[in-house]
Amino acid sequence: MSASGGSRAVLAALAANLGIALIKFVAFALTGATSMLAEAVHSVADSGNQGLLLLGGKRSRRLATPEHPFGFGRDRYVYGFLVALVLFSVGGLFALYEGIEKIRHPHHLDSPIIAVVVLVVAIALESWSFRTAIAESRGLKGAGVSWAQFIRRAKVPELPVVLLEDFAALIGLTLALLGVGLATLLDEPAWDGVGSVGIGLLLISVAVVLIVETKSLLLGEAASPAVIARIEQALVGPGVQRVIHQRTLHLGPEEVLLAAKLAMAPDSTLAEVAAAIDAAEARVRAAEPTTRVIYLEPDIDRAASEPAGADMQASEPAGADRPAGGAG
Repeated sequence: MSASGGSRAVLAALAANLGIALIKFVAFALTGATSMLAEAVHSVADSGNQGLLLLGGKRSRRLATPEHPFGFGRDRYVYGFLVALVLFSVGGLFALYEGIEKIRHPHHLDSPIIAVVVLVVAIALESWSFRTAIAESRGLKGAGVSWAQFIRRAKVPELPVVLLEDFAALIGLTLALLGVGLATLLDEPAWDGVGSVGIGLLLISVAVVLIVETKSLLLGEAASPAVIARIEQALVGPGVQRVIHQRTLHLGPEEVLLAAKLAMAPDSTLAEVAAAIDAAEARVRAAEPTTRVIYLEPDIDRAASEPAGADMQASEPAGADRPAGGAG
């Protein structure tokens, strides 16, 4: 994670959340507002989350070892998953519990104006963090891709996490402001608890989305369709007739493993095959630099010599070499 990329958004979010957590705890001590306490804990959880993301980025840059020959790129996914769990447990469940307790045992707020001022300042700081995350994400999102699609498809875990955290924080602050405002205007302190419950449900919902998406990355996702198309186009060249099939796997956000079976000319010599494979590998690395680990298997294009309608899979061994979903 480069300093000019996702880490800038993470650092901005960390700075904002540390400052916000401090003033929220001070405001809670002065007002006794439960929604303010829920928001303070939310900011502490977010600060810890940004620390986890930075730690994951640092650990992912460790060199490969015999025990981990493909490196540690997936550490960023592991820490992204931990962030989702922290957001769910520390942020969401705590806010939900405190809100229910406040509804069951309401008590009036002290100096609610302080809570309102703090929440307005917190909204301004969170807006700055959210704006930074949006600016850093635009280059990766691309034109014609919605923000929801970006969050679902992004291979870099930091930016979607910060985007969702900041978005949830802004909504949560609005809910806290409404809770404190209604509790003061209607002289009904239970509204403060309702605001806290809303914050808890919001954080749990965001955490579930993050858990689902980072779990998918941990299991191993293929490269995007655009990257796969560029790789296939680059593989075909002198000595390579076509791509029989290929498989891609993200070893990390910016590191893709490629395994492909290539159809070579039947009369190629061993030296010609080796040269064609080396050239294909060089073309792939030039077309898609994220393809760091490449395994290419030469084969004969048996399909070209079979009659139309013949079972094209019969000439290939069953199992791992069989293309899935017509990919061959």
